[in-house]
Amino acid sequence: MSEQTRAAYYDRIAPQHLAPLWTRLKSLVPVEPTPVGVAHRWGYDALRPAVLESAEHISAREAERRVLILENPALTGSSQITQTLYAGLQLIMPGEVAPAHRHTQSALRFIVEGHGAYTAVDGEKTLMEPGDFVITPSWTWHHHGNEGAGPMVWLDGLDIPICAFFNSTFREDHAEEEAAVHRPVGDALARYGSGLLPVGWRNGSLNSPVFNYPYARTREALQALTRAGAPDAHTGHLMRYINPTDGGWAMPTIATMIRLLPAGFATLPYRSTDGTVFTVVEGHGELRVGGQSLALTPRDIVVVPGWMAYTLHAADDLVLFSYSDRVAQEKLGFFREQRLAA
Repeated sequence: MSEQTRAAYYDRIAPQHLAPLWTRLKSLVPVEPTPVGVAHRWGYDALRPAVLESAEHISAREAERRVLILENPALTGSSQITQTLYAGLQLIMPGEVAPAHRHTQSALRFIVEGHGAYTAVDGEKTLMEPGDFVITPSWTWHHHGNEGAGPMVWLDGLDIPICAFFNSTFREDHAEEEAAVHRPVGDALARYGSGLLPVGWRNGSLNSPVFNYPYARTREALQALTRAGAPDAHTGHLMRYINPTDGGWAMPTIATMIRLLPAGFATLPYRSTDGTVFTVVEGHGELRVGGQSLALTPRDIVVVPGWMAYTLHAADDLVLFSYSDRVAQEKLGFFREQRLAA
């Protein structure tokens, strides 16, 4: 049959909202993923003046959340850092309160700089220090405040694109600026994060009941790994944040991890299907991806799209926090990784 005859057939069926699969099959079901977005680095020292200047233009109360979005250069206008995740840098100044609300999206906060700020989540207030990983579970009331003397900045990571894909986005503003706090500071960590659980407790959430993972504890654990053996050739000393009640991921849609690469260590090439956001907690080095060499200095943020091979190189002891949609992919049976040769 001629191409002209086929084309005429396609034209005839189009008004019936039909299309031939055989003309689209290879693009719909490719041999392997095509990376979405590009690898990119945001140098924190260059970003910081713009972040602080935002306080001159709008208050935390007026903005509700005063955040500068980190948007992938290849996804302009999407408010996405990867195909499935959002990232932004949130600023709260001394004496400010970011009003209480709740939403179906799950959120993480990774503290970048400052002292004296807090977040209150589901009735408990926690103080935040640089390197702390803080969870705001889906549909929990939360607000932020700064009782310190200087600005507080943290990295926000949310599953906004995932919720949007499923059209499951809801939000609600609290009647008051601050939601009620009825548990003491440190209550969740004491109850669930010390190898102990209250007798008879049952978790009714998909999230970890611990919502602040202090960096002091995390750093101590990473350092202990260096005394127990060599780092993994492809990932370094890599640990995941867990729900201590069942050993699963700390969040249901966002996988959070932290790794230590000893001074002078370089990983072998690695790629996986989850686009990943990295931020530098300590140290210096570089991330090599797609022919680029991206410098890693404290508080920098880097994104690597899924299925794009990269290597990490540590000039001195390098600590990296990262988040991705790996946990969601694992639950759906989609996740794949490749450990490549040098």
